[in-house]
Amino acid sequence: MKLPSGLRPKDILKRLRKIGYQEIHKVGSHIHLHHPDCHRTQVAIHPKPIAKGTLKAILNQTELTSEQLKKLAK
Repeated sequence: MKLPSGLRPKDILKRLRKIGYQEIHKVGSHIHLHHPDCHRTQVAIHPKPIAKGTLKAILNQTELTSEQLKKLAK
């Protein structure tokens, strides 16, 4: 499973919202998201691309694969 590189936090938010994640609150630059099936994650909004370790953690928390994340871009 190769992680996509160069993804910006706003791109991740758009893709997660497509599959039903909703913003529950915001603390500083971190947006906390919740899905109706009880999955939770958070995304820090900043101008740089998301680090691979952070992206891997978001994928683990949302139970998405990198392939599913790529398909959500379409």
